[in-house]
Amino acid sequence: MSKITGFPFSYDTDFEGERIRPDNLYIEFGAESGRMVEWLTTAGIEDIEDGRIDIAGLDIKDYGEKTALPLAIVVEVAGKKMQPDYEPVLEKQIHRILNRIQGVMHTGQRDMGCLRISKSVADKGFTLRHIGVIMHQKLHEDFERIIDKVQVKIYTEEDSVTEILNKVKSVYTQRDARIEGMTDEGSDTFYSCTICQSFVPFHVCTISPQRSSPCGSYNWIDCKASYAIDPTGPNKPVEKSTPVDLRLGQWQGVNEFVKEASQGKSDSYNLYSIMDKPMPTCEWVECISVVQPLCNGIIIADKDYTGMTPCGMDFRTIIDNIKGELDTPGFMGHSRYNITQRKFINADGGIKRIVWMPKILKKEISNRFNKVAMEIGIPDLMERIADEDTGTTEEAIFPFLKAADHPALSMKPLIQL
Repeated sequence: MSKITGFPFSYDTDFEGERIRPDNLYIEFGAESGRMVEWLTTAGIEDIEDGRIDIAGLDIKDYGEKTALPLAIVVEVAGKKMQPDYEPVLEKQIHRILNRIQGVMHTGQRDMGCLRISKSVADKGFTLRHIGVIMHQKLHEDFERIIDKVQVKIYTEEDSVTEILNKVKSVYTQRDARIEGMTDEGSDTFYSCTICQSFVPFHVCTISPQRSSPCGSYNWIDCKASYAIDPTGPNKPVEKSTPVDLRLGQWQGVNEFVKEASQGKSDSYNLYSIMDKPMPTCEWVECISVVQPLCNGIIIADKDYTGMTPCGMDFRTIIDNIKGELDTPGFMGHSRYNITQRKFINADGGIKRIVWMPKILKKEISNRFNKVAMEIGIPDLMERIADEDTGTTEEAIFPFLKAADHPALSMKPLIQL
């Protein structure tokens, strides 16, 4: 246990993975009842007042216990050696830094975060300003080679959080687009991600040019930058080595790393299949695909859609049933962006297998999806995919798929009876 100068609370790696249970919960930001967004961005050296911390909106003690609130944390940094590729890497440090405060629990990233403050630390006077204090100090200490100035702005007003979220979505899109044109075949090296191991001790993700992180926060370029900044961090290069099965997306080098990093909980998985040993899923994924036998395809549940899906569960229930270190055939966690990467469940038929997804997801990915659909010769594929207006059971959407001549219905059966 340690004390940080100017920070009157215990801060240590020992507190990573600390759970804030309901009986010790004072306040929660984000999660299902409130929106939370995190954004680290680069500014001009003259535009930043180092150490400045602004709080817009009410603070922790201004609310009653167990209230769920919106929150936006905006960190602006400047430095002569700072690069745009470093932004998502440093942004991910928000998770690491906040989790090392005793009595504070942080999960998720980008626009799907959750921050819990315990009664014990709130009673000691913890405020949102302390988040800014520790972010400023630790970013300077840990990344002094590339950061010269840091200022933090924290918002709890609903309108302000929504405004920041709308602004940062285009930033997320631009970050994702940097990977366009790269292929898994063109790279001998993939990257690991073990950042979730503070809460899921044996979970290991593999990130390739055509398989972005399931949480949506990292792609291959981000991982490469992360390793350059911090070689001892959660993103390490993994040599693919000898192919085991190129159709499924499995390599000997990846298998060896996965077995070691998961301490034997998993000895292999496939990057391109939902049916055959898919990569294990943690609870901070953006989307979950689920096989639907009657429709011979998959439905995709999105984190922002809270309703029922044709698999008989909503997004949160699906996650609660499959999260962990083990693969679950028929279920696969992935990012929104990954849906339109050409290797998406490629071993099982790709996007032609998608029979249902919520309207909110359709809107989010439509431009890129339609481009891929054009490439495979089904330009109106999105129109043939059902959504919640069509129905939320397999039986309800099947007639629609049949009338639309959905390609999944004439493909090889996903499940051999």
